[in-house]
Amino acid sequence: MAVKQTAGRDALQDFAPKFAQLNDDVLFGEVWAREDKLSLKLRSIVTISALVSKGMVDSSFQFHLQSAKTNGVTRTELAEILTHLAFYAGWPNAWAAFRIAKDVYADECSADEHGGFFGQGEPNTQYAQYFVGNSYLKPLTPAGQGVFIANVTFEPGCRNNWHIHRAAKGGGQILICVDGEGWYQEAGKKAQSLKSGDVITIPAGVKHWHGAKAGSWFSHLAVECPGEETSNEWLEAVTDEEYHALG
Repeated sequence: MAVKQTAGRDALQDFAPKFAQLNDDVLFGEVWAREDKLSLKLRSIVTISALVSKGMVDSSFQFHLQSAKTNGVTRTELAEILTHLAFYAGWPNAWAAFRIAKDVYADECSADEHGGFFGQGEPNTQYAQYFVGNSYLKPLTPAGQGVFIANVTFEPGCRNNWHIHRAAKGGGQILICVDGEGWYQEAGKKAQSLKSGDVITIPAGVKHWHGAKAGSWFSHLAVECPGEETSNEWLEAVTDEEYHALG
């Protein structure tokens, strides 16, 4: 059942009493109360989507996120909602929303859990032969349907082999760092230190590797760029000598 709202009167009763009354009694008292037509959970999802789309990621958004949590929107569902919205409402708007969402849902993150807001996922057994150490994979979009995005998590010291994204046209990959600290290196160049919020664009045909730092878990979103005749060429492992020389 919707909670009786008094925010309008608390903030604006003297300045704009009619607005205060409409906010408390009509918007929240009548519209939000129509649970027989649309559940509170769905109303929260609609409201969040509208606010993110308009770029209104402020204190009111935080209030509606808290309400969404109370109304049954889980951390996993919210991560999926904001990921989906990013393609329609804009990537910066989604990033801003995630920053607030992480605080609202902070109590649901176990101290032993890794992977950032998107979660750690399952052991990456299919590609384990191309990694030094253990990695984990959590697909966020269906494979073969549009742009494929997955959250990849590396335990401390884990890194993938040198590899090249091949494509006759287009292709490549984008890495969006979401948790912990890691490394990215292209052949013939110095390694780049990575932290949450960093974005790496990897063109097709570039030899490279990426992974966690020795003392930190690390997670990034891997965004597969569309292209023609795309494939991944796995090469030699990053040796311990190469890796530990990074510091």
